Amino acid sequence: MREKTEGDMARWKLIAICSAVLVVGAGVVLAVLKVRVRMVWLPPGTLQDCVQHSDLDLQVRACSEIIDRDRLAGWAYSNRSHAYGDKGELDLAIADATKAIEIEPRFAPAYVNRAGAYVKKGDSDGAIADANKAIEIDPGLALAFANRAAAYVNKRDSDRAIADATKAIEVAPTLATAYASRAVAYVGKGDSDRAIADATKAIELNPQEANAYAYRGNAHGAKGNYDRAIADYTSAIEINPKNAGYFNSRAWAYFKAGKAVQGWPDAERSLQLRPDDAYTLDTRGHIFEALGRPAEAIADFRRALSIEPTLQETRDALKRLGAER
Repeated sequence: MREKTEGDMARWKLIAICSAVLVVGAGVVLAVLKVRVRMVWLPPGTLQDCVQHSDLDLQVRACSEIIDRDRLAGWAYSNRSHAYGDKGELDLAIADATKAIEIEPRFAPAYVNRAGAYVKKGDSDGAIADANKAIEIDPGLALAFANRAAAYVNKRDSDRAIADATKAIEVAPTLATAYASRAVAYVGKGDSDRAIADATKAIELNPQEANAYAYRGNAHGAKGNYDRAIADYTSAIEINPKNAGYFNSRAWAYFKAGKAVQGWPDAERSLQLRPDDAYTLDTRGHIFEALGRPAEAIADFRRALSIEPTLQETRDALKRLGAER
């Protein structure tokens, strides 16, 4: 092995700081935390690649290389969790965040990462518990409030969601995801104008915030502006074509606009991505009914109710079709 030159020595990195935290949607915040101080040999650029968040695959590779060289680099597990979360690989995101917490139990960003992944998996209680822990450790961590807001949205607790999103905005006024979370909470309260204003602000701050377009679409739809809703859902789909909810929302907007034929492919695509979603089955059922295909509509409505028995609109549709049990 050749001896290291002075230039080679510059490639040694002091592993002590930096973690990117996972948010719901886009946005990266760097938290500085002294973890351990020791010398670890890294190829040039590896540390920066693990911290950046514009290229998720590169981030995963770089963080993995750091972890291979330093199995106690909790911050690298946390950053890789961030990348996995935004790639939609939620089980891997949770596993990495959990490992980071095992290594550094007081590392707040790891709890935020795991909370964000739990939100996306629909585990609102788990997300709230992790966000609470992050806030206990660092009350100034805006993304902890933003992720807890998203969890409260999923629990249909709009008032708490608005309070948490507002707190996140107070701490970090340029945090797009906080405005997006507050927007969807306002939709839940029927305040479409405030929802549109917050979603628009989120888009101004981060034009790649797909959820903000979707939430603004929800608000436009609630106001009966279906063409605007369709345009916003289309923007969300262009940013994230793997989100089943966006396709379902656009399918419903097409249906409500009297364009059931155009909505059918979106409902199909949504069900390809998420086959057992009761709300999308309900959407497709309504589209089948509008297209004069009652047998298929009844089948979808019944399947939707078998998954989610509380869907009153679905029950009403079966009654309308003379198929109520």
